[in-house]
Formats: sequence, structure tokens, C-alpha cells
Amino acid sequence: MKLPHIGGATVERICMFEPFPGNYVWNLATNLALVCGGNHGEIDEANRPIMEAAKAGADAGSALMFDSWLRVADQVAANAAADEVAGFDLSAGSKYLRASGYYLAAERMQSRDYAPRWAAYDRGLELYRKGCALRGLHVDFVEIPYEGSAYTAIFVHDGSGTPRPTLVSVNGLDSMKEQVNMAGHGASNLERGINTLFVDQPGTGEALRKRGLTAVFDAERWGSPAFDYLLTRPDVIHDKIGIFGLSFGGYHAPRIAANDPRYALCAVMGANHVWGQRQRERVANEGENPVPHYWDHVMWVFGFDNQADFLAYADQITLDRQVEKIRVPFLITHGENDRQIPAFNAQLSYDQAVNSPKRTLRMFTKADFEVEHCGADNGTGMRDYIADWCAQTFAEMD
Repeated sequence: MKLPHIGGATVERICMFEPFPGNYVWNLATNLALVCGGNHGEIDEANRPIMEAAKAGADAGSALMFDSWLRVADQVAANAAADEVAGFDLSAGSKYLRASGYYLAAERMQSRDYAPRWAAYDRGLELYRKGCALRGLHVDFVEIPYEGSAYTAIFVHDGSGTPRPTLVSVNGLDSMKEQVNMAGHGASNLERGINTLFVDQPGTGEALRKRGLTAVFDAERWGSPAFDYLLTRPDVIHDKIGIFGLSFGGYHAPRIAANDPRYALCAVMGANHVWGQRQRERVANEGENPVPHYWDHVMWVFGFDNQADFLAYADQITLDRQVEKIRVPFLITHGENDRQIPAFNAQLSYDQAVNSPKRTLRMFTKADFEVEHCGADNGTGMRDYIADWCAQTFAEMD
């Protein structure tokens, strides 16, 4: 089923909130922090001192951005601690979660050799756990065995123990499980009776930073162990486990569904059909990058020392000859003004998924107020549509 574009005809370009004119990467970071539960006043306080630094480009002032955002994160954390002392646990938990988001957002923007990032990352994880506990959120911190090691995940549920359909949530190139959950995916899914397992797969989050686990093109190597873990949980309906991926996860999730037929459905926020090809285009400065110090970051993610070797490896990262193996319902969402991954990727994935019994392409347009990469300019449209589609599709399996 191919759904029509809302609004019909082609519309003029619309962009996300852009406090840093001409600096897409810093604007993206700001929008993602807002989507992940940040407060506009606190983020404005972090951004105002670095307006001039932003004019030098995404890479040059990233350490200044880090310092400014950490000043705000530290203050929000101090305010949370005061609430906690006063016995206001819910307020403290909310502030700890916001502070966690700021620490993680600032860390994400740094080069690999920027030493202060590691303490900020640890602080972000610490406050995330503390915030969840004080808010009484049902978040289990778990480990997924993987090739002699393990990667971490968080399992978001309602605490009832009732078996539910469940989604495995896969990060993008530079996102983390905590950020994706703070963007509301866990809550949106729970409202529709779905648990979520947010993974830090190899190449992301704790898997990369704490375990040294790098990304692989054949994502089923770590995607199948996530499914195996869910089979051990009595609060999961074992024949209703789906997989969801955003950004680079828009490559991983379909690749996993194509090669592990146990998954009952697949949904993506942002198609990524020819990601390897996009890397060669980025060498030619085509399209926007998601983070500063891009080539340093991407070679760290994959464990390569030089760009040529990485690009040769990345040529394997394509969904050609993969999505036609998907034999379960498959949803593709994409923003029509995605400046990182062109919208034709969504059409490619849809066109090639000929064996899916329910293939759906939903392009988000100006009428949705959400047209950028993975809904960075809004954060609710694609998220909630995916949750609706998954709930509906799980119900149809009855």
C-alpha cells in the first residue's frame, strides 16, 4: 500500500529551526536536543554565547559548543539535586533527564580525541538512570550477548508483566539509545500497547564507547541476538517482535528483517537504501553531514584508519538485493526535504520490497510541519505515525 502525500502538489522548501545561519550541523544538534525533551530556554542559554563561533563552521568551534552546553547541563543537574533534597522527586527526575540529554548532545558533537567528552558521556548515562528512577519509569537496563562480548540496551515496558508486542529500536550513525527513548518513541509505543528494546548496537553509544564494538555491514550479526534476548522475556509476545530503525538504522533494520525472518515487521524513520554510495558523495561535499568531524567519526564507528579503506568497505552497505527478501510488513517514512539522505532512497526501498505483504511509503511534507531528516524539525509526526502503523499491523496479525 502506497499512501498519498499529504497536501498533494510539490510545496516550497521548509526548514527546521535554525539559530545558527548556515551551520546545518549545529542547527541539527539544537533541534535534536529539543526533540529529545530539551527546554527552549535552557537551550537558548547554551547557544547564545556561541553564535559568533558558529560562523566558523561545524568543526572549528565544537569545543566551545561543548563548554557552553555543559555549563547549562551542570546548572540543570544542580537544580535537579536541589529538588531531590526538597523531596520533589518527579521534578528532580525531569530535570535530571533534561540534563542527561544536554550532556549526551554535547558529547556527540566532539572529535574522538577531545578528552572531556568521556566524562560528559558518563555523566549523561548516570543522570539518565537517576532520572528514570525518580520518575518511576519502567526501564530495564540489559545486555545482549554478541560474538563473545555484549552490547547494552534498555527495555521500556509498562511494569505490568503483561505480554506485549515489542519493537527493537536501532540507532542511527551517531545517536544513542537514551536519546531515541527521550525523543518519545518508548512512550508513544507504550500508549499503543507496544514494548520497546532500544539497543546501542555495535558502532553506537556504549557499544562503541565502552566496549570497542564497531559497526558491520551485515547487521543481522547483532540484530538476531536482540531477537534472541526478547525470547527470554515473558512480557513479550514472541511472534510479535518487530524492528525499527532511524537514520542509518534505516539501512540496518531492513537488512536485519531481510536476513532474519523471525521479525514480524519492519519500520524505518528515514530510508537509507544506498548509504555506501552516499559516503562517496560526501567526499565530493554532496549533502549535509550529521556531526562535526564527520570522517573522524565515521571511521571510528567502523574501526578504520583511513578513508580509502573505509569507502571500499562501505560499498557493501546497500539494500539492493536485500529488501526483496523482506516477506513481512514494511513501512518506510521519509522527509521530502531531507538534506542528509535524498528522498529517492525511500522510493528505492519501496520499489524493491516486492515480496512484502504490506509495504507502505509515507513521505512527510510541509503540511505535516516535518520535512527534515528523521523529523528533526518536529519530532512527532513520523514517530507517532510509525507507532500507529506498527500497532495496527500487529493487531492485523491476530
